[in-house]
Amino acid sequence: MKGCVPILMYHQVAPRPRPVFRKYAVTPNAFAAQMKWLAVTGHTPITLDVLLAHRSGQCPLPPRPIVITFDDGFQDCIDYAVPIMRALGFTAIFYLVAGLVGKSSRWLFSERGIELPLMDWTAARRLEAAGFQCGSHTMNHPHLAELTPAACREELLTSRYVLEDHLGHEIRHLAYPFGSFNQRVRDLALETGYRSASSVRIGLSSLDDDSLALHRIHVTGQDSLLDFICRLRSAHSVGEWLNSKAAHICQWIRRTEAAS
Repeated sequence: MKGCVPILMYHQVAPRPRPVFRKYAVTPNAFAAQMKWLAVTGHTPITLDVLLAHRSGQCPLPPRPIVITFDDGFQDCIDYAVPIMRALGFTAIFYLVAGLVGKSSRWLFSERGIELPLMDWTAARRLEAAGFQCGSHTMNHPHLAELTPAACREELLTSRYVLEDHLGHEIRHLAYPFGSFNQRVRDLALETGYRSASSVRIGLSSLDDDSLALHRIHVTGQDSLLDFICRLRSAHSVGEWLNSKAAHICQWIRRTEAAS
């Protein structure tokens, strides 16, 4: 659709994903094929700052712009995804859980019974020196919509301060852990200084997309390259797109029969 920008959402890139985390883990071979497709088809990865500046009328976008995002800050992404993107001259943003940098994904233990290593501060600084960007994924990766307003504000604000202290620059971008947010959380994100917040609402990011609730495209570990290509245009895999079309046809048939 005209004016829409795909914002890709990744979590882990790893050669041997844990079975319980397979949906969220893309293998290096699959990731390399996806990035090469973007390069061959003329897509240009941009930062969220460029996207927001364009939408406020400050700058044009390159042909076929795209934003690449990584939630959680897994060390595997440094080891496997970053070299692939660097070879192609791509950029991306990595949302870090500020209170757990250099530790492990403790929130996954209660969710899925596993913990995965997270990048440390040295890796994060090297990442930015290589042309990538870091954003906030809160302090401890909670369900923000379930917190009290005071606790939510603390998670958002303290994360910014910790990241800024270690990285040496303003932190402007947030991703909601678990995609958990509501109007109150959105307003607190704005109040605590974030210019954008990425959600897990599935869709292409349109010109009127709320900058504090950006739509993204979830790239899963089960996606084929054809699914990935389909997601770039529709935000859905081939199977999801076909099921959606079939549902619309069934609705049309029912309406037609009811009217006859």
